[in-house]
Amino acid sequence: MKRWILSACFALCAMTAARAYVDDALSFAYEAANPYVKRGFTVREDAWGGDLGVKDQQAVQAQLFRGNEYWFCLGTDVKNAVLSVAVYDAKGQLATAETLKPGRLTAVRVVPARTGTYYAIVTVLKSPEERTGWALVYAYK
Repeated sequence: MKRWILSACFALCAMTAARAYVDDALSFAYEAANPYVKRGFTVREDAWGGDLGVKDQQAVQAQLFRGNEYWFCLGTDVKNAVLSVAVYDAKGQLATAETLKPGRLTAVRVVPARTGTYYAIVTVLKSPEERTGWALVYAYK
């Protein structure tokens, strides 16, 4: 019974640490979105996050609408990490209209040609950590 309780406590602590890891990255993603909020964009409540190893990628799906303009903003709390994000349409065509330099905070602008499902691909290009926490938010107008 003691072994089970210790295992449960360890798992709970690990989950709490993982959530804090993404929450810290989320504050950096919102920081990356701040310039666009100042330009009249609205940040959606949707947010994605996780942790990746160097050269690993994660796809996230979003429904985008023709006629809107979007900024996908990516951030991490890991100093000296370099992340990138690119957005593709459902046919696998790059939909990114403008890309900021990859880094700890980065963003891409998307002006969809048509309404549909789009995929943001998050990549950790470089990091001093084995796993790098990241978060992605998007703003629209």
